[in-house]
Formats: sequence, structure tokens, C-alpha cells
Amino acid sequence: MGPGGIATIIAASALAVISLAIAYAISRLGRLVDEASAAIKDLTNGVTPLVEEVTTTVQLVNGPLHSLNKITKSAEELTTKVTASTESFLDNNKMAMKAAGVLLAATKMKKNAKNSKAAKSSSRSKRSSVDSEEEFE
Repeated sequence: MGPGGIATIIAASALAVISLAIAYAISRLGRLVDEASAAIKDLTNGVTPLVEEVTTTVQLVNGPLHSLNKITKSAEELTTKVTASTESFLDNNKMAMKAAGVLLAATKMKKNAKNSKAAKSSSRSKRSSVDSEEEFE
């Protein structure tokens, strides 16, 4: 057995070791793929009921929202009709327009009177608190 035979044995044993390492790596990779597929299957089995529950919940919420939408549309139509009738009444009735103006003016005057009374009373209370502080000094 010469140097060529020894080199052939070394090359063959190196090839055998490399083959065993590749086989081991492929075996581990196969296990990893099996575990990943099992995990995905578990995840799918867990998510499917959740998606069904979410779908049911959304359907249950949508029912009252449709009713609320109908109520809102009805209220909008009613408001539009009341506004239109009020405007037409005021446009066609000059006396009603004058009466509305008088009522608005009276309301503003009453509001201004309340504000001035409140301002006077607050200034009086400030003066009395200043006077009482001066008495204590």
C-alpha cells in the first residue's frame, strides 16, 4: 500500500464523515419542519374560533348600528323639515319675524342684566374680603 492508497482511504473516510454530518443536518432539519408544521396547525386551530367569534361580534354590533343609523336619519329629516317650515313661516309672516326679534332682544337684555348683577356682586364680595383682610392687619 503506497501513498496513493493511503490518500484514497483518507479521502474515503473524510467523505464518509461529511456524508454523516449532512445526514445528521438533514435529519435535524426534517424535525424542525415537522415541529413548525405542528405549531402552524395548532395556531390555525386556535385562531379559527377567534375569527369566528370576532365575526359574530361584529355582526351583533352592526345590527344596533343600523338601527341607530335609521334613527339618526329620521332625526335629520325631522330637523330639516322643522327648519324649512320655520324659515318659510318667518319669511311669509313679517309680524312673526318682528316678534322673534323682540324675543331675542328681550333675552339678550335679561342676560346682560344677570351678567351685570353677577359682576357687581363679585366686586362687592372682593371689596368685603379686602376690607376684612384690612381689619385683621
